[in-house]
Amino acid sequence: MTTAELAIPSKTASPGEALLRRAGVAWFLVAAAGQGAFIWMIIAHYGRRTMAGDLAGWNDKPIIKGYVSADDLGNLMFAVHVLLAAVVTLGGLLQLVPAIRRKLPALHRWNGRLFFIIAYVMALGGFWLTWVRPTYLSLISAVSVSLNGVLILVFAGLAWRFAVTRKFEAHRRWAMRAFMVVNGVWFLRVAIMGWVVVSGGGLGMNRTLSGPADIVLQFGSYLIPLAVLEVYLRAQRSARPIVKRLAAGLVIAMTVVTAVGGVGATLFMWGPYMK
Repeated sequence: MTTAELAIPSKTASPGEALLRRAGVAWFLVAAAGQGAFIWMIIAHYGRRTMAGDLAGWNDKPIIKGYVSADDLGNLMFAVHVLLAAVVTLGGLLQLVPAIRRKLPALHRWNGRLFFIIAYVMALGGFWLTWVRPTYLSLISAVSVSLNGVLILVFAGLAWRFAVTRKFEAHRRWAMRAFMVVNGVWFLRVAIMGWVVVSGGGLGMNRTLSGPADIVLQFGSYLIPLAVLEVYLRAQRSARPIVKRLAAGLVIAMTVVTAVGGVGATLFMWGPYMK
């Protein structure tokens, strides 16, 4: 669903290849805009209050469990987790820009290492926050977050392994999969707001994230992007123009969904806390 070559298709590209690449670029640009808003909110709300020592101010934004009096370890873990989310989100976006890979290969390598290290720290920290603190609204939401964390550990580990062994094509595929699952939290917010808009108010959702729509959205927030990515990657390797066109159509549809959800999340979830 994203692309490793964010560039204008070459003159030698077939119409199907050109369409597929443009669809990937379109999705990346829409996602980058939405993730930029997410990063802005983290810095403006959590970053500013943390730097000012106003930890209780985290709770000004509705959250499952942010600042808790006398829970120093929990508060520290939460601060590390939420602030690193801004770093890993930005780092992931930079890894997908081919100009950086070509012109600044050292930056690409070191940023990639930092991305994977932070992804591991956040996944392990997420397990602790979920099951030890504990921080979840329903058991199904805890299971979904934990599965997301397991996939982060597996995909990031494989991407790093293939980079070290210089199997760069395999590294590219697993790094893109890692990008999808690392951004599971962002995808979930986008999916929730997209469904609220499409269903006219959140059909099948409840306050504990245990409704039928909640369950689909929570697991689908990272499994659906992974599935679309697999279609995209297979279409890139396919010699059949129809496969490339159909995959491009799927990516374009996902771009529309991402745009709707991203705008909704920016306006209603993050906007009030971006000042």
